[in-house]
Amino acid sequence: MPVVSPLLHDVAIVGYGPTGALLANLLGQAGLSAVVVERDRAIHALPRAVHFDGETMRNFQSVGLADQVGAIARPSAQGMHFVNAAGQTLMVRRGREGVGPQGWANNWYFHQPELEAVLRQGVTRHASVRVLPGHEVVAVGDRGDQAALSVRATDADAGTTPETLAARYVVGCDGARSLVRRAIGSTTVDLGLHQPWLVVDMICDTTRPRVQALPPHTVQWCDPARPMTIVRVNDSRRRWEIMAMPGDDMDALARPEVFWPMIARWIGPDDATPERAAVYTFHSVVVEGWRRGRLLLAGDACHQTPPFLGQGMCAGLRDAANLAWKLAAVLRGQAGEALLDPYESERAPHVRTFIELAVRLGAVIQPTDPAIAAERDRRFAEGGTELFDFPQPQLGPGCHASGPPPVGSVFQQPLLGDGRRLDDVAGWRFALLGDDAVLAHLGEATLARLAALDVAVIADLSPALEAGLAVHGARALLLRPDRYLMGFARDEAGIAALLDLVPAA
Repeated sequence: MPVVSPLLHDVAIVGYGPTGALLANLLGQAGLSAVVVERDRAIHALPRAVHFDGETMRNFQSVGLADQVGAIARPSAQGMHFVNAAGQTLMVRRGREGVGPQGWANNWYFHQPELEAVLRQGVTRHASVRVLPGHEVVAVGDRGDQAALSVRATDADAGTTPETLAARYVVGCDGARSLVRRAIGSTTVDLGLHQPWLVVDMICDTTRPRVQALPPHTVQWCDPARPMTIVRVNDSRRRWEIMAMPGDDMDALARPEVFWPMIARWIGPDDATPERAAVYTFHSVVVEGWRRGRLLLAGDACHQTPPFLGQGMCAGLRDAANLAWKLAAVLRGQAGEALLDPYESERAPHVRTFIELAVRLGAVIQPTDPAIAAERDRRFAEGGTELFDFPQPQLGPGCHASGPPPVGSVFQQPLLGDGRRLDDVAGWRFALLGDDAVLAHLGEATLARLAALDVAVIADLSPALEAGLAVHGARALLLRPDRYLMGFARDEAGIAALLDLVPAA
């Protein structure tokens, strides 16, 4: 018989990468009990993801880790340039100097082992969260009133009896080969891009002239002879992503004698030391079926994107932020279980927008037929360099008012009238922002509802925020804990209508 743990956790998290670690921080901050099961005993030591955006930094802020993350990450204002073989710039994802609309720099570059260390150290602040490194989940199931996971140490003998853990919900943050996804029985929608690329991470000697001459921005090298991506992570860390071509020996591609000649136009063996070289297949897929009963998915378990926007990890962290406040409301008895139903309907269209854009960018970067590449270059030459920014998609149907963006989109984080960031004042809860002339005269019934729902009420608005409300003909707005805009209101009746959207048991 299996060993049964008598402890019923609120949530079991399978996988302790960035998505699982942020979710653990959010649940621990909410006072919920959680157990994290992770196969590896230590943080994976080699680089993987290297970019996150301003909204992601805001999620780190929400768990009190922004300063620690900022100490190991590099803010970037340089953007991303798509350059053809002749050196002509076809497209630019714009950078931005200083603070962006999310209250932080728009783009950050980092070394993933350092980021994971910060997130995992953050989890140690929460006594209600326990972590089981070096353990694997061998089976998971929904028993109706709770979920059960069979868990054993990864170094245990094959015949070792697994321990059974119990949780009210299980979230599979267990990657592209997710066991939780298999238990749910989800299906996969293929969005059309599956291409092997060699990824080479370098530790560069910053005293070398060729290293000093490398571009400060990310370059998408749109050369049909060999498409590449060159990323400046920081002054010494650089990444080359090199597209595999027909006829390449996939077993030999990661050998130094093979890849050094490919990047000889930029650096050579005297300039840098390879840290990691491996071939990956870039995928573009979205899963259908992010939840079945007490089993849920987040991160790469439910979507995979090509890296051309640097949004893969960001998407998983948005999943965690979206799901955490809903789980907290349900587990605290503040909302019914139906609040979890729109998790997929909200997030799937949002993440699909990023994936489809990455696929379109791949169609610019990856042509290897010289005639097709020449036609591409001609189109851009006629139209001029195309400038674009990260999209700010609207969530799909769910817990927000109907209407066009910015309703259902992530809202900006302005400074308030006293100079503080919005989220530092609101905390991780619903927030009503409005004109003091309206909020100071709310009736007793509305005030009682705000108190019962634990909504932060903020009237100390900056001139910029007051002007933003005026643009939408509004005098108040309501934000969710994950900072997506539930809707605008013009008066107390409108505020009451927005409060009707706040989940309640």
